[in-house]
Amino acid sequence: MTASGGTYTLLVAMPSADTLTVGALGEITFDAGWYAYTGSALGSGGFARVRRHRELARGERDTRHWHIDYLLGHPETRIAAVVRTGAGIDRECAVGRALAAEFAPVPAFGASDCNCDSHLVYADDGEALAAAIARAHER
Repeated sequence: MTASGGTYTLLVAMPSADTLTVGALGEITFDAGWYAYTGSALGSGGFARVRRHRELARGERDTRHWHIDYLLGHPETRIAAVVRTGAGIDRECAVGRALAAEFAPVPAFGASDCNCDSHLVYADDGEALAAAIARAHER
């Protein structure tokens, strides 16, 4: 574990609904609205992973490695905010579960390496989702 990384949550805006093929998960229909994706940046690159997500969302990168890359690669999505834990803090599953308890989880999304149901949730209210993200990262 590196002290330069931790847990992060991306607040993603998706202005119109679309069906996307998400790697091995197959086709998923995403409603227009707001999504929160919680990930871990504890590897050697630390929070550089967030920079990579931003580049993909801006169309500066094409390679898809993780489930979130397929959503961020959609031309209409944008990352509206990023919330991070302190350096070296692993709360990915705890934050993901807290958000899934309040909002609609997208089944199996981003949770292929743990026992969680999902690390992506949907909300139609971006402000409520942003507030929940902040609360989940404070716990």
